[in-house]
Amino acid sequence: MRNRSIAIVLAVVVLVLDQLVKHVVTGPMGIDYPGAERELLPVFTLRFVQNFGVSLGLLQAGSETARWALVALTAAIATGVAFWIRRETDRVELAGLGLVLGGAIGNIIDRVRLGYVVDYADFHIFGYSPFLVFNIADAAITIGVLVLLARALFARDKTDVPVEKANA
Repeated sequence: MRNRSIAIVLAVVVLVLDQLVKHVVTGPMGIDYPGAERELLPVFTLRFVQNFGVSLGLLQAGSETARWALVALTAAIATGVAFWIRRETDRVELAGLGLVLGGAIGNIIDRVRLGYVVDYADFHIFGYSPFLVFNIADAAITIGVLVLLARALFARDKTDVPVEKANA
């Protein structure tokens, strides 16, 4: 149970930070309408974007039905991640799962409350943006998925020795 608390704490931290930063950007900073922006650094601008889709602008929700379908899809994924957390024991994978869960819940809250996800972080250099405009939830989901993929591809348990070699 102690290891699983890593995932829960990370999920809560991501969720709270995500919602807090979105509130500050769209509230006190007034970056709350399409086209609103504030350059903070030569390579970083806060730019208000209403994201009606999911990652990379895929699955655009052009209707209320599509909006709620995305909510249901994201909630199903978050539920699957929560069940995975209950079964997982590896700390690194639990950290990745916590990042994914917190980010998913943060974006679900936006979509339910507003009908879209608030994106605001725009990194750019010489007028080129290597990333789409994103938010803390998106970053957490991306990092969490990369952690899980790296673990799946590169970190194998020593007990995963093929039977042929174990019997040789």
